[in-house]
Amino acid sequence: QLQLVESGGGLVQPGGSLRLSCAASGFTLDYYVIGWFRQAPGKGREGVSCIRGSGGSTNYADSVKGRFTISRDNAKNTVYLQMNSLKPEDTAVYYCAVGMHLSLSRLEYVYWGQGTQVTVSS
Repeated sequence: QLQLVESGGGLVQPGGSLRLSCAASGFTLDYYVIGWFRQAPGKGREGVSCIRGSGGSTNYADSVKGRFTISRDNAKNTVYLQMNSLKPEDTAVYYCAVGMHLSLSRLEYVYWGQGTQVTVSS
C-alpha cells in the first residue's frame, strides 16, 4: 500500500532551523518525483520544493531559495527538507506528495501525506 508519512515539524523561533522527513512506502523513490508543499491558514497549497528520485534534479520556490534544501536517501526511501533561517511567514502545514514531473504545481501530484505542522514564532 502506497504511503507517505511526514515528520519533523514543530515550533521554532525566527531564524531557527527544522528538518522535515517524508518516508515513503509501497513504492521506490527512484522512479518518481517527491514534492514538498505548504498550506497556511486561509491560503492555498503552494509548492515549496521538489526532487527527482533518480538524478537528483531539484526545484525551489523563489520564497525559499537559499534557505531550504531538499535531499533524498533512496536507501531509506526518504526525502528531507532542511529549512534554515525560518521566518514567521513559513508557518504552515507542510505536505509531501508523489508525482511524475519536476513541478511545483499541486496538480501534478497524485498522492499526498497527512502533513506536519511548522510554526515559526517567538
